Order: sequence, then C-alpha cells, then structure tokens
Amino acid sequence: MRENQTPVESCSCDVIHQNVVDRVKPLMPKEEALYDLAELFKVFGDTTRIRILWALDASEMCVCDIAFLLNMTQSAISHQLRVLKQAQLVRGRKDGKIVFYSLEDEHVRQIFDQGLVHIHEM
Repeated sequence: MRENQTPVESCSCDVIHQNVVDRVKPLMPKEEALYDLAELFKVFGDTTRIRILWALDASEMCVCDIAFLLNMTQSAISHQLRVLKQAQLVRGRKDGKIVFYSLEDEHVRQIFDQGLVHIHEM
C-alpha cells in the first residue's frame, strides 16, 4: 500500500439498521437519474474538457480562440466541445460564420466551482 493512501474502514458487524435503511431508501433517486449523474461526472473526467470549461468560464470563445489558448488543434477542440454540448455543459451562439461557445448556465459554473473548493480543502 502507498504511504499516502488511507485504508478503507469496514463494518465488522452484520446487523442491518432497518430504521436507517427505511429512512434513506425513499430518498434515493431513481436508478436512471443516478446513471445520468454518473455519465455527467464522466465528462468532467478529462483534463482537456476541464481546461475548455475553465476558459469558457472566463469568456465566450470560438474554437480558434480555445485551440490557440490551449495549444491544441481545432479538430481536437471541436471533438471535446461536441462531448460538452451533448452533456449540456456548453452551448454555441452563431455570429455570421463564427460559433462562439459559452457555459450552458450557472449550474455548470457552480459544479465547477464546487469541485475546485473541494480539491483546495484536501
């Protein structure tokens, strides 16, 4: 085991605390909603997408701007933007021939900000 890993504690009893289970069970979201939530968090699991979200949190940008900022190809950025759009994390606004991207809404900013708060607490 690595030095910085904390062992996971396990329960040494086999008693079901039925009152706790009965209280929590009706509060659990439907399985489909939990699946969707897991899929959303998978989108946040890519550094390039996080960098794009960071940039779009600061300003609306086109693919060319993002590609230049992140030192990546426009093709690579377009691919990641497609994933972010499918997850409804970013949206595009067409202005002539140029599409400007921004965060979908304030919820995306809040998810992002809460993640940063959490990692800074560690």
